[in-house]
Amino acid sequence: MQAPLPIRDGVAPSYLWLPDEPWPMLLPFLRARFPDVAEASWLSRMARGEVADDRGVRLAPDSAYPRGRCIYYYRELDDETPIPFEATIVYQDEHLLVADKPHFLPVIPTGRFLHETLLVRLKKQTGLADLTPIHRIDRETAGIVVFSRRRESRGRYQSLFQQRAIDKVYEALAPSLPDARLPLVYRSRMVDGTPFFRMQEVAGEPNSETAIEVIERRGELTLYRLRPLTGRKHQLRVHLAGLGIPIVNDAFYPAALPCKGDDLSAPLKLLARSLRFTDPLSGAERVFESSREL
Repeated sequence: MQAPLPIRDGVAPSYLWLPDEPWPMLLPFLRARFPDVAEASWLSRMARGEVADDRGVRLAPDSAYPRGRCIYYYRELDDETPIPFEATIVYQDEHLLVADKPHFLPVIPTGRFLHETLLVRLKKQTGLADLTPIHRIDRETAGIVVFSRRRESRGRYQSLFQQRAIDKVYEALAPSLPDARLPLVYRSRMVDGTPFFRMQEVAGEPNSETAIEVIERRGELTLYRLRPLTGRKHQLRVHLAGLGIPIVNDAFYPAALPCKGDDLSAPLKLLARSLRFTDPLSGAERVFESSREL
């Protein structure tokens, strides 16, 4: 569906399908649905013509509630924390853009981050309105992220990740395991954990698998090469914690630590080092590598 509102300062409009509920007007619904957004903010957006339905009709404070329809609006954040680290573009062609992301920078707008995200920064830098990440890595993780530039070819590249036709290599700095145990393939069953943002391992048929080997010893720490053979959320972090060697500066595993807020002094020592795949359009082998170091 084509959005009726344009890209604004690198930010695409958000959208929401309205439930089939008996609200008399739209504004009371928005106040109830987004209790943290002040009514004055919605009034200001509507006055600027920045709330519209899927037909492009601008919605006003006294507009009837268009049940079952889709509405579009721009997210706004009052105090967004600046992320003082820059991504670099390592490759571009007519279909793909590949970026090398720093630690702490989210890939897409989420929560308290909007303009300080890799996607929005790249849209502002390149002017590419259709730029879309084909995959994602955690905000805390640095390294390679691949974006699609064209809607027409996006599905061909997305299918590579869905079919696990991508060779992914990560690096992690963590406590040392005895040499006799390495290299190894670690398997476990991972499910949603508590709090909601964590994963946990449980008994049962494994649904996650990671190949682990040593790159170099660094005193009591080791730089590991990790190849995730599956793609579960936080898989590498959970697997190393499960081995008793949690990644350096991991605030989630093995236990969730108090939120560090805007403290950017201790990045998670995890890097998406490289991606390798056969291009579905040209048949050429693609290899993209991060220049960052842990």
